[in-house]
Amino acid sequence: MSTSLRLENLFPTEQNIPAVYQYGAPVHQTEYLINGEIRHWDGPVQEILSPVCINSSSGIQQKSLGTTPLLTQKEAMEALDAAYKAYGNGTGVWPMMSTEGRILAMEKFVTLMKAERDAVVKTLMWEIGKNIKDSEKEFDRTVEYIIDTIEAYKKIDRDSAHYDFEQGIIGKIRRCPLGVVLCMGPFNYPLNETFTTLIPALIMGNTVVFKPAKIGVLLHRPLLKAFQQAFPAGVVNIVFGRGRETVGPLMSTGKINVLAFIGTSKSANILKVQHPKPNRLRSVLALEAKNPAIVLNHADLDLAVKECILGTLSYNGQRCTALKILFIHKNVVDTFNKKYVEALQQLKWGMPWEDGVQITPLPEPEKPGFLNDLIEDALSKGAHVLNDGGGSMHHTFYAPAAVYPVTKEMKLYHEEQFGPVVPIVAFNTTEEVIDYMVESNYGQQVSIFGTDKEDMAKLIDKMVNQVCRVNINSQCQRSPDVFPFNGRKDSGEGTLSVSDALRTFSIRAMVAAKENGVNKVMLTDIIKERRSNFMSTDFIL
Repeated sequence: MSTSLRLENLFPTEQNIPAVYQYGAPVHQTEYLINGEIRHWDGPVQEILSPVCINSSSGIQQKSLGTTPLLTQKEAMEALDAAYKAYGNGTGVWPMMSTEGRILAMEKFVTLMKAERDAVVKTLMWEIGKNIKDSEKEFDRTVEYIIDTIEAYKKIDRDSAHYDFEQGIIGKIRRCPLGVVLCMGPFNYPLNETFTTLIPALIMGNTVVFKPAKIGVLLHRPLLKAFQQAFPAGVVNIVFGRGRETVGPLMSTGKINVLAFIGTSKSANILKVQHPKPNRLRSVLALEAKNPAIVLNHADLDLAVKECILGTLSYNGQRCTALKILFIHKNVVDTFNKKYVEALQQLKWGMPWEDGVQITPLPEPEKPGFLNDLIEDALSKGAHVLNDGGGSMHHTFYAPAAVYPVTKEMKLYHEEQFGPVVPIVAFNTTEEVIDYMVESNYGQQVSIFGTDKEDMAKLIDKMVNQVCRVNINSQCQRSPDVFPFNGRKDSGEGTLSVSDALRTFSIRAMVAAKENGVNKVMLTDIIKERRSNFMSTDFIL
């Protein structure tokens, strides 16, 4: 089928959408959560348009999903005041609560969350154009992450149950919260990646102001009551609106102790400099990346193509862990390109509810134009689009494009595209790729494809000092969540695995006493009478 025909038949009529996936009437959200109260907004709102377009008698138009509140600085400050009061400089109910108490609250939340699965998944699919299977997977993976976090928290508490005796000093060491956390997630994984900071921050005793991304907002509405019912007032506060109106003023107060942000380094830097006391601010950042694949001349090309297709174009390449540039050895580049394009042409285009669909409409309205600029720049400097129809646009849909040969003079060589455009570079020696990594602003992951153990070993040892994860004969990815997820340079700050995140959102504190009779008696009585949560030796199963 020609590209023009594929695009012409892409968008459905309302009648052609299966009943189980139909969105229904627009949802006009008025609710937001501050200080344990679900409040209602009657001010300005933001219309939420789906990347899915509807073919009607009046033409092809994006489907309106509803509206969300455009809160102001006033509401943002109220949310901060609530979180600040709930933390109480570390003396609030939540930071002082026992480990068991916080676990019970988190277990209640995840139970309430699971009851909203269908509503969250359907809204997620419509809001960001993620296919139904991946939307379901994102929800289920998030639930699993919460459960794993609870278990990891239990383990940390068990490891802290004992006392240390060194050089005549009795020591009790536990992890304690940091304060008020400003949590901001991304549009591409608005549930999962947001919760990989929100959940560990909460369970360690911090209080939170949560500001959803500008895309992927309505899906949080079904969870407002779950947050309200599971946690004490002021522990979780959720505000909607433009970042300029809400986030900047929050940072400028100096009351934010932790910035948990997933997005671009440019935005993160703007936020950080607004804080008047930078030494008091801890930053937990997952930022952009330009993860390369390196296909050596002895690679299994069929395997490499399979993994590179997944790595470059899963969810249209809109993942920080996506393969964003492919370095192929000159001896195999022609064969690789042929196989890659053949696989690319087999990818199914369509709507996110369709079975087996892999390429879907894009949620960012400015993205198609940005991608076109990258391709036009590459074409003007000698590159070509390898696949028929690559780079074609139809409203919110952008046909994936493989571009070759890409060179360092082109924007595609350096800039993160975050979309379905795949730059392919031919290389002669691995030193060329290492130089690329050294000069790059980013250092998250790399994928290496090859079968020669000597070559692979040498390249592994060089790459582990450039990136934080080296993937062997497989695409870059974040999972499993028990593995560390972090980045060098402008790709991140802090580590977000299940257990590492608990440490990231807390700090070690210690009570020390000289090992004499008076102290031994007093500490024994405190422990036996359970007068202190910090000094407790209870062992949670």
